[in-house]
Amino acid sequence: MEGLNNTTIAAISTAMSDAGIGIVRMSGPESFSIADKVYRGKREKSLVNQKTHTIHYGYVMDGEAMVDEVLVMLMKGPHSYTGEDTVEINCHGGVYVVKKILELLIDRGARPAEPGEFTKRAFLNGKLDLSQAEAVGDLISSRNQYAHQSSVNQLKGNIKNKISEIRNEIIYHTAFIESALDDPEHISVDGYGEKLLITVENLMGQIRDLVDTYDNGRMIKEGIRTVILGKPNVGKSSLLNALLGEERAIVTEIAGTTRDVLEENINLKGISLNMIDTAGIRDTEDIVEKIGVERAKEYAEQADLILYVIDGSTPLDENDQEIFRLIGHKKSIILLNKSDLDTVVTEEKVKKLYFASNPSISEKEEIKKFTIPVISMSAKENVGIDVLEETLKVIFFEGNLSFNDEIYITNVRHKTALQDAFSALERVKDSIHSGMPEDFYSIDLLDAYESLGYITGEKIGEDLVNEIFSKFCMGK
Repeated sequence: MEGLNNTTIAAISTAMSDAGIGIVRMSGPESFSIADKVYRGKREKSLVNQKTHTIHYGYVMDGEAMVDEVLVMLMKGPHSYTGEDTVEINCHGGVYVVKKILELLIDRGARPAEPGEFTKRAFLNGKLDLSQAEAVGDLISSRNQYAHQSSVNQLKGNIKNKISEIRNEIIYHTAFIESALDDPEHISVDGYGEKLLITVENLMGQIRDLVDTYDNGRMIKEGIRTVILGKPNVGKSSLLNALLGEERAIVTEIAGTTRDVLEENINLKGISLNMIDTAGIRDTEDIVEKIGVERAKEYAEQADLILYVIDGSTPLDENDQEIFRLIGHKKSIILLNKSDLDTVVTEEKVKKLYFASNPSISEKEEIKKFTIPVISMSAKENVGIDVLEETLKVIFFEGNLSFNDEIYITNVRHKTALQDAFSALERVKDSIHSGMPEDFYSIDLLDAYESLGYITGEKIGEDLVNEIFSKFCMGK
């Protein structure tokens, strides 16, 4: 990363497609002078001599040939996204036009930006911490309103502020212990272990609470891994089509039509579902169908949510019993489909078969405590979909997600760093209980402090920085 800010980078910051507007961005010490080499204003003014945060109307020229009519925005560092001198050329959005302007800037002295390099420079120049920089990428790729709001809050610094608060508490106690060890005549640590223990347990509780948000955070960001299970011909593919609003899965009257998994992403009222339609589960001698059934079972093991579709017009049997065993304690919703026909399956029958299929559960729980939602619906008539949507919110996010004070950990890197910090504090706690000398406390306190620093980027290597930003889109 040495010498990174001595170069001027350029990239197209808008999508490469025909559009009304395109933006070509430059950042670095030569941004203004390079822009001057291709820009011609009506009054022949030099961009280098203009005030920061101003917009100038003129033309991009290739020698004496006009390339496009443009607006050029000037932002002098450190008051820019990257903290460096930055120029954004707003032109017409044709693919040829933006590529031509980028080629001219590179020809005049800029170099092509690497993926995420603008945001990397913002991080290296102290405009963003690493958690905020990662939130930029998450914001761009957000697929639902919850993922968007979570990314916005992270970009505003909710994770940064919380981690800083915990680190400040840790470093305060570390500094006190180190000072006392250096100057025992004036600073006493008598009984300090008991006082520190209260702080450590409090911090461990805060970190545990953050780690516990990860499962919901991951589902907010990536979507809920949702597997549709059921016997053949119960309406699994019809359900997928109803949720998608299009005929994506093949639907026939022939049992076993779906022989392999079909994956789709669906957005239901702000919640993303990574839907997997599976082969109907039943005993079969068909080799291909048998492979499909085994895959269905494997996907069920990895699912965040199982949508178990039952044909309400036909009696439950041993295949349903096998599916109930697969479900166990997993988050599930049972859908009594084909409510438009004469139904023979009731919620009471579903409960009885569930507990009969899971004797270890039935020994501990009464039928009245049955917690799996049962929804009557008709995929064919599109009835019950709204109830399914509301039920999803309840079982995953307790009805509503509050982003006012709530922090959601959505990044596995953050989760790992938090777990490492928790383990270090646990060692501090063990040392206090064992009556170890105070210098043992400070060693593990510093480990916790450094682990949390990986989240904000205060303790991180160049290779990891490069890896993180390589996943960003070009021009951001």
